[in-house]
Amino acid sequence: MPWWGWLIIGIVVFLIALLVTLFIVGRKMQKKQADAEKQMDAMKQQVSILVIDKQKKRMIDSGLPDAVIEQTPKYSRRLKVPVVRAKIGPRVMNLIADAKVFEVLPVKKTCTVMISGIYITEIKSVRGGSVPKLPEKKGFMTKLRNKAQDFMKKNKQGA
Repeated sequence: MPWWGWLIIGIVVFLIALLVTLFIVGRKMQKKQADAEKQMDAMKQQVSILVIDKQKKRMIDSGLPDAVIEQTPKYSRRLKVPVVRAKIGPRVMNLIADAKVFEVLPVKKTCTVMISGIYITEIKSVRGGSVPKLPEKKGFMTKLRNKAQDFMKKNKQGA
């Protein structure tokens, strides 16, 4: 067998081993995430907060407690997280919000939210209004179809 045949066989074996490894690691991470979800659901509590400010900041610059920052992996400390500065009772705290909650959370308003530790998991109600809905993101094909329809309308009007 020529040398390139052995090379191709070696590459295929390596790729199969890589896929099996990724599959096993992925299953372990899924189990860890499911356990974390169960713990968060058990610790949930409904709290009324006044949202002072919300920003996406690096974990190190977020103003979160040092214990939280030390527990996060080193590679995650540089990532930006959605941080909400809120007044809970007489205390002003920095909280981490879920990405979907962060987008619809109104600033300078009192909200009732579900909190698990320092993590805002969902928004229940907003004082003086309804809970804003997250706008649906349009896919690439939907945008392309809309542009084509607009172009066709313009051509029919001009002709």
